[in-house]
Amino acid sequence: MSGTFESIQQGLEEAIAHSKGETTAVKVFTPVDVDVKVIREQTGLSQTRFASTLGISVKTLRHWEQGDRKPQGPALVLLNAAARDHKKLLEILSSPLVAV
Repeated sequence: MSGTFESIQQGLEEAIAHSKGETTAVKVFTPVDVDVKVIREQTGLSQTRFASTLGISVKTLRHWEQGDRKPQGPALVLLNAAARDHKKLLEILSSPLVAV
């Protein structure tokens, strides 16, 4: 078998074992809830600018800040990163993309 196939097979076996509750080497990242308004205020950005930077609508941001809704998925991960180091995240998000 090729090394790629063996790696995929091992990953699938670990995922199945993890889903069954078995002890595995799988690392699970669970982002914590964040206070979106506090994070935005720490950046010094307006709602419009902050929403634009994250690629979301101002309406969505307002719902998060008012507590009507909670960010999920990639947005929650970005907000967790901003909570840790908003200056670095803004630097990354504002720099031009480089073709790889």
